[in-house]
Amino acid sequence: MSSTTEHYEKLLTKYLDGQCNAAETAELYAWLQASGSHRALLKTMQKEFQNAFSSQQEIPAEISDRIETKLLQSITETKPHTKIRTLWYYAAASIAAAVILFFILKQPAPQLTTAPAIAAASIAPGTNKAVLTLANGSTVILDSAGNQVISQGATTVLQKNGQLQYASKASDDAVVYNTLSVPRGGQFNIILPDGSHVWLNAASSLRYPTAFKGKDRRVDITGQGYFEVTPNAKQPFIVQVNDMEVQVLGTSFDVMAYSDEKSVNTTLINGAVKVNDKRLLPGQQALMDPSTGNITIREADVDQVIAWKTGFFEFDNARLSDILRQLARWYDIDISYNKTANERLLGGRISRSLPLSDILHMLEANGPVFELVGRKLTVK
Repeated sequence: MSSTTEHYEKLLTKYLDGQCNAAETAELYAWLQASGSHRALLKTMQKEFQNAFSSQQEIPAEISDRIETKLLQSITETKPHTKIRTLWYYAAASIAAAVILFFILKQPAPQLTTAPAIAAASIAPGTNKAVLTLANGSTVILDSAGNQVISQGATTVLQKNGQLQYASKASDDAVVYNTLSVPRGGQFNIILPDGSHVWLNAASSLRYPTAFKGKDRRVDITGQGYFEVTPNAKQPFIVQVNDMEVQVLGTSFDVMAYSDEKSVNTTLINGAVKVNDKRLLPGQQALMDPSTGNITIREADVDQVIAWKTGFFEFDNARLSDILRQLARWYDIDISYNKTANERLLGGRISRSLPLSDILHMLEANGPVFELVGRKLTVK
């Protein structure tokens, strides 16, 4: 290996370990973006990965963790129809280096200065928190640390950490309704009386009965929720979103019904659902126009749709305004624009556990400039 190649390979290792200073990072970017210069390094690293891991079925944890951290915290400008995420599925060690270099090469050269408007900002990510409104109108504050038992007639509600679980006994009591409301900057999950599991994203609410009686199991949702429904052919599960109904016997699906989004989206993960009179197959998404009620069916990027549930933001050819709406909900901030936002298409996958300032710096590398004062983010 030449001394030059060895030097830049060491820089790349330092970059993956988060130990590069600004000057070293700029030097590495310049080398990788030079005409043809990175080809030799890529070829050398591929060969070394093959030699090092040829006898192993998977990349050692300490190296895969470093790769994963860098990939999942990357955000990069993409061209229409480019599927960045597909690169993540390459598991062979022989191309792991290529995946890393692809992400680095796709990013613009880093700036050596930090934008003072957000440098000192440190807004933490959302947490498990919600408000439970009981049938009598009283409210219970829920958070990550809470553990409590709430009794409502024949129904017992157990809160344990970030989850609410219902247990109902046979009773002639009238059916009453509870509402679980998750504010901006929060998330929560609930196990309903029939055993169905619902995860609620930020700025969402779920209204449901404390016991499922009658011909169906019906709940109402606003915002976004991921459902894993307990099968019961004799009592179909129905999710009501304004004038739209999602009917299911037993399946996993996501409903996104924020009032500031252009459509109400239902994405089927597995099983079968019927959205009004439209039947979905696994991997399909129904988009309903709230102004007309018209429904369009299309193939869905399932991983992107449910990334929020697994702890990530995932974007693919997304406008800046689309990304900022998600950030506003999760970090509980308000967005304003001094002028029309830069609408270049962006793609990437970022952990939702990062502080807001880290994500804003990633976005600024692609052109926009932000000013954060308190909880108000201005796009300049």
